[in-house]
Amino acid sequence: MATTTPLPRSRTEPDGSAVIRVLSYNIRSMRDDTTALARVIHACAPDLVLVQEAPRFFRWRKKLARLAAASGQTILSGGATAAGPALLCSMRATVERTEDVLLPLTPGLHRRGLATAVVRFGAARLGVVSCHLSLQKDERYTQSGLLLDRLAALGTPHALVGGDLNERPDGPTFTRLAADLQDCWATAPWGTEYTSTPTDPHQRIDAIFATRGIEVLGCGVPYGHPGVTERDLRAATDHLPVLAALRVPAA
Repeated sequence: MATTTPLPRSRTEPDGSAVIRVLSYNIRSMRDDTTALARVIHACAPDLVLVQEAPRFFRWRKKLARLAAASGQTILSGGATAAGPALLCSMRATVERTEDVLLPLTPGLHRRGLATAVVRFGAARLGVVSCHLSLQKDERYTQSGLLLDRLAALGTPHALVGGDLNERPDGPTFTRLAADLQDCWATAPWGTEYTSTPTDPHQRIDAIFATRGIEVLGCGVPYGHPGVTERDLRAATDHLPVLAALRVPAA
């Protein structure tokens, strides 16, 4: 697998802008090696973790809290109350507000939702959304429009979205999001591209997007990143994570 030059560390710039690290990760309800999962998250040193498939059933809050504590994070929002997406953050974040959003239910299909928040890092203020879109093509496309509407409704000067799109970059939903937002991997590729599956990476169905005013410093699967081993990536869950370094202007 590819090795990588480490991404920039989190910091606040003299002009008030903030360099942050953002990790998007489908953790498959923590059904795999949770110790390996925590090690991967901790090694990436994220300021925000955009989780998909967080635990949703018995003692789900305790399970998510244990993962947050083991990986140096705290729970921001989501989980069962957002039908799976969740947000974790480091102590560097100042939280303004959070909201868990349930998307319309299509009979016979899995309920989907969004975990959302508005946070500040110094003078930089941004909206954040974690999503896990439908397996069904038409529903997935409809959800992408609702996602963009929700992102705009956060009312922040800058915003980012991360999630499991269940679609490759040439699909209509992925294309729709990339038309309105920066596809961070396409903007500044770093690491490797494919996120599914850990044992046979062959497709990119997980991504981080950012509004146009955010500078993308690098984005990709953190193979070779210090502290991230291939063994842990294979053991942690059935997706590979996406890590991005972003410079968010001062509000």
